Parts: sequence; structure tokens; C-alpha cells
Amino acid sequence: MENKKIWTKDFIVISVINFFLMLVMYLLIVTIAPFAAEEYGVSTSVAGLVSGIFIIGTLIARLAIGGFIEKVGSRKILLIGLTVTVLASVFYFGAVNLPLLMANRFFHGIGLGISSTATGTMVAQMLPPSRRGEGIGYFSLSSVLATAIGPFFGIYLSQHYEFTVLFMFCLALSVCCAAMYFFVEKAPEVTPKKNVRQTEEKRKSHDLLEKRALPIAFITLLAAMAYSGVLSFISFYADEINLVSAASFFFLVYAIAVLLSRPYTGRLLDIKGNNFVVYPSLLLFAGGLLLLSSAHAGWMLLLSGAVLGLGFGNFQSCAQAIALQGVKPERLGVATSTFFIFLDFGFGFGPYVLGLLVPVIGYQQLYVVLMFVVLAALALYMLFGRKRQKPAAN
Repeated sequence: MENKKIWTKDFIVISVINFFLMLVMYLLIVTIAPFAAEEYGVSTSVAGLVSGIFIIGTLIARLAIGGFIEKVGSRKILLIGLTVTVLASVFYFGAVNLPLLMANRFFHGIGLGISSTATGTMVAQMLPPSRRGEGIGYFSLSSVLATAIGPFFGIYLSQHYEFTVLFMFCLALSVCCAAMYFFVEKAPEVTPKKNVRQTEEKRKSHDLLEKRALPIAFITLLAAMAYSGVLSFISFYADEINLVSAASFFFLVYAIAVLLSRPYTGRLLDIKGNNFVVYPSLLLFAGGLLLLSSAHAGWMLLLSGAVLGLGFGNFQSCAQAIALQGVKPERLGVATSTFFIFLDFGFGFGPYVLGLLVPVIGYQQLYVVLMFVVLAALALYMLFGRKRQKPAAN
């Protein structure tokens, strides 16, 4: 009989590990570019590259690691990822020049890509299929909290202490992740049956992406690209419209909206089906961008943050659950990797593409354009996503 319990000890430990991993990521994302500019006197564009090369490392790791999880097991892969993360955290202290710093950022991105893909796979493997949407919703709150807390602590530490203190804090968090790994008692691995192992390996040895996850992953790419415009340019936009004070609370409001709503939306996904959650989420996402584009008061800016949290914040976790629907248990690692590859691609390369538009159309019109990008994602979901109404039991 299926065990329908979500809040097991292993689930909680893996969620905390994921939270610390993401916390380190966001702590450094907002501080490493200023560090490079201050320490090495590089231009803003080069400093941005120091920050962005992390995403390239993450993408490469996700591309490669899905198949290895299928063969080796997610628990062993997590240990490898955490080891790389700890080493990268140590190497920041030895980054005495720009090439070494960039190499370590790339190396650190690989570590995060390996670790976070493994944690997502382990959670998917241990959750009962009938409650997977709800469980992933709870698990993904660890990333949401890191999104809100990481930038705040990163900016605070960089303003009040030397960067060495920031790197020590990141190292301490990474070591905590590695230590907590040994409290994960179970190894929720699923391997192909012996009588199909050889044919599966022949057919999928070069199959780095899960085909069933591709439609929702591509839709997620568009949504992530749209949200990257908020992440990257909200500070500049707030300065332009004289709402800097309100903008400091923007992501806090966003996180609160997600925290209050995501447990319900995950459960609704399991009970009512995909469309019941995805359609409202994408419509709210589009509406939040439209509200953001027309904000002229602090309350409007913060309200747009709340609406975006209800929209993109819930779509992201539900899309991850949808990417795993109907996927064979031994392919959950590849499906998880596929989803995050497209998500990271949207987050990582979106700012570069959108940055080319800003000088031409400005920030307000940019958010209007991004609203139409989200509506395009909704149209694609209507074409490709409606076939998968309910999760398929694995």
C-alpha cells in the first residue's frame, strides 16, 4: 500500500540542504560582481560575466548529470555535488586574480547544478505519486526562501564586513550541507529491471533530455526569461520611477505571497489537475507584469510583487511537478535535469537578451513586452499541455 506521508525526516533534511545551497547561490549572485569590480577594477560588463558564468557551469552540469543519476543513483550524485560545492567555497579564498575567480565561479556552478538536480530527484523519488505536486510545492519553498533571504544577507554582509567574511559564511553553509547529507538515512533509488537494462542503456545512453518533460520545460523557459527581467532590472526601474524605498521590500512581498499560496496550489494540482493551476498562474503572472509596467506608487509596486508571486512563483513549482508526470521512475533524474536546464537557461540568458531591448524601449515597455511573452507561454501550454490533465501514477 502506498505510503502517502510527505514530511519524513529525509524530506526535511534534503529540503534544508537545498535551502542552504540556494542561499549560497543568491548570496553570491548579488555580491560577486561588486567584489570583482572592487578587487580587480574590472568594468561592469566583465563583472556581470563573473556572475553569469556560474549559470553556464550549472547548465553543463544539469545536461550531463541526469543520465548519471539514472545509472549511479541520486544519493551518490548528491555527495559528489556537495563535495564540489565545499571545494569551490574554499577556492574563493585563493582567487587572487580574475581568471581564477571566473574559473571557480564556473566550478561552483557545476557543483550547484549537480547538487540541486540530485536533491530534486531524491524528493521526487521519495514522494508518493498521488501527492507529488503538493510535496514538490513544499520542497520548492526552500528555493523561494533563499531567493528572499539570500540577496538581503548578501548585501548586508558586503556593506558591513569585508568580502572575506561573506566567503567564510558561504563556506560554513556549504560544510553544513555536506554534514547534513549523512543524516539522510534512506536511498530512494530506482534502477531499471535487469531484463530491460541493456535495451534501455542502448536506447538512452545518449539521451540527456526527457522527451515527456520538454513541452512544459520550454514553456518554463519563456516564463523564466520573463521573470529574469524582473530580477535583473527591478532596481534600475525603481530608481527611474523614484520608488527605491518600496522596491527594497519587493522580493519579500513576492516570497510571502508564494509561501502563503504554494501549499494549496500544489495540492490543487494533484486533486484538480494541471489546468486548474497553470491557467490562473500564467494569467496572474501576465497581470503582475502589466501592473509593474504602470506602477507609479509604492503600493502598486508591492502589489505587483504579490501578484507575480501568486503567478510565476506558483507556476514554477507546478511546472516542475508536471515535468515528472508520466515519467518512468528510473527517468526521474533526467526529467528533473531537463526541467532545470530550461529554467536556468531562461534565468541565465534572459537578462542578456532583454538588456539589448532596454536602451531601445525602456523599462516600462519592456515589462509590457514580457507580459506578451507570458501570454505566448500560455498559448503554448494550451496547445501542448492539455493532454496531461492528471498525474500518472508511477
